[in-house]
Amino acid sequence: MHNFKELKVWKAGIEISKVVFQLCKTLPSEEKYGLISQLMRSAVSIPSNIAEGCGRRSNKELHHFLSIALGSSFELETQLIIAKEFNYISQERLEEACTIITDIQKMVYGLQKSLST
Repeated sequence: MHNFKELKVWKAGIEISKVVFQLCKTLPSEEKYGLISQLMRSAVSIPSNIAEGCGRRSNKELHHFLSIALGSSFELETQLIIAKEFNYISQERLEEACTIITDIQKMVYGLQKSLST
């Protein structure tokens, strides 16, 4: 069992969730049950799955939940690109969020690699 609250990757997951929730406040209300819902769920999924994996008994299970978190990060990145394509967000906001997401992806890969050795 790992203390997820001490992990830099989990903290970055919380940070991207805050960024996405703030960004969602600026999106059109007609997207409430569409893109906004998807963005919020995928953002929250990242730190949630890291935490859940840390609470499991084996590194194999942690690796599995890190894979889910990684998938959610790519899902979130895609949704943000879609938001940009519809001119819901600026290129600057997209790049800000994607920088955090890329860092998360690298950290998850690194953590998975450390579990495999």
